[in-house]
Parts: sequence; C-alpha cells; structure tokens
Amino acid sequence: MNRRKPRFTIPHEDLMHPGHSACPGCGEPIAMRLVLKALGPRTVMNVPAGCCAVIPGVWPRYSLRVPLIDHAFECTGATSSGIRAALDAKGMDDVTVVGWAGDGGTVDIGLQSLSGAIDRGTDFLYVMYDNEAYMNTGSQCSGSTPWGAWTTTTPGGKEIARRTGKKRILEMLAENGIVYGATVNIAFPEDLVERVRTAKAIRGPKFLHVFSPCPSGWKMDPSKTIEAASLATRTGMFPLYEYRDGQYRFTKEIKNRKPVEEYLRLQRRFRHLSPAQVAEVQELVDKELEELRARVEAGRK
Repeated sequence: MNRRKPRFTIPHEDLMHPGHSACPGCGEPIAMRLVLKALGPRTVMNVPAGCCAVIPGVWPRYSLRVPLIDHAFECTGATSSGIRAALDAKGMDDVTVVGWAGDGGTVDIGLQSLSGAIDRGTDFLYVMYDNEAYMNTGSQCSGSTPWGAWTTTTPGGKEIARRTGKKRILEMLAENGIVYGATVNIAFPEDLVERVRTAKAIRGPKFLHVFSPCPSGWKMDPSKTIEAASLATRTGMFPLYEYRDGQYRFTKEIKNRKPVEEYLRLQRRFRHLSPAQVAEVQELVDKELEELRARVEAGRK
C-alpha cells in the first residue's frame, strides 16, 4: 500500500537554542521558537520588562540568534518605530522588526505606545504572548485575565458578574488601523507558522495574539501546557481567527466544541468557581463566539 509522506510546513532552522531561562512548561519559548522559525534570521526583536526580558538568557548566556533590544515596560511600539526608521535609513527593508510583549505590557501599560506605532503606519509585527496576568511580578490581574480567574489581586476570582473578561485587543487594534491581525495558539504550531508568514508578507503594522499558558501562574502541572492550550481553543475560550482588509475569518473552525469545564478544571486558578459560575462562564463564552461569528458572516456578504 502506498502511503503519502506527511507534509511538514514548519522550517527546520532554529533561531532559539537551549539555555533560555523560562520556567518548566512555559508556553512563551515555544511561541518564540515558532515565530522565529517562520520569520528567519533577518529579524530584529525588541522586548519590554516582563518574562520576555529574562527568558532569552541571563548574561553571559543568550539563546537567540537574532538581535534583541530591551527597554522599559511601556515602550514596545515606540521602540519598534525607532528600529524600523533606523533600518529604513540604512536601506535594510528586508529585515522584519518584531515587538514582543506580554498581555500586561500590551493591553494595559503598552497600549498607548502600540496605538502610536499603528497611527504612524510603522511596518512591524507586534506579538503579544498572552499568559493572562502579570506573571513576571507575581500573577497580578491584567486586562487580559479571563472571567473568574484567581490572581494575587483577584483572590476571589476576576468578577464574572460585571461581564468583564479579556479585552478584545485584536478588535481594538483593527479599529486603530492594523493591516493584519490574528490569534494563534502554541497547540496548533502549523497554523501559527502560517499566520506569521502571512503577516511577514504584508507591509504595515501587524498584530499577533499568541495564547501562551503559564503553569506557575495558572497553578497547573507543567506537563499539561499543550493540553491546556488545545482545550482553550477547542472549548471556545480562545478562538482562532484573523483580520485582514476589514474582514474577519476563522482560521480554525471547531465544530464540536468541548464544554469550558474541561479547560477550567486543569487549572487551580479556577478551582474556587461553583458549578453555577462555571455555567455562567460557559454562557459568556458562547455569547462572545456568536458575536465573533456575526463579524465573520458580515465579511462574507
């Protein structure tokens, strides 16, 4: 019997090597490794304070094969614009500028700087690795912390009653003027690589929202990182979709969604939720998915 060989779309070249300083099970080095594979060596990264500032390595170690600039928490957008301007002045328009920041450094502290870079039309890729709290400083609540989640500043869980879940950052930036945006998940590496390649090929400000579990902050077994990431999408907690030319499109359709309870019970940050509160989270997830489907359908007409 003739068997077709599998078709691999993830490049073999690694631009991130062993020696990084991430915690066991951290999703961020997986995301960084995949993004760099897709972008290639003609890349310059910049990172603010946060996990991303220490993960590449502590001097004299350095695990990346691309240049990296550290800067203050709120400066990712401005620094990216400066790097782009310097490269353009030298005629180096084939180099991809990447701003790499966490959810706290994006949806909260760095939002003004990011908005400014988009207003300027900076040709760069902004990557937000989303571990859903300020993990580098002790798991404080961010604008990307989901409903009901425990953090050190929401010890009873982020309020469900107020219907304030994660900021819809991609939609906010679509209104701000990005030319391309997408949500991606480390549990779906080929899709992630494809979205990065798509973004790289487009001129202008682009945004990727990367789902990146944090076992220490989420109070879960480090071996469950990919399982948790997969369930986030398969339950609808973190749908995969893209924005381009004013239209939204699902990049991965989940036809038989799993109940959100399967995702929540992997993590002790949700263990305080009552069955009624879990049902309420399910209701909120369903509602947001319906709203997203409406945006997708509107783009098909």
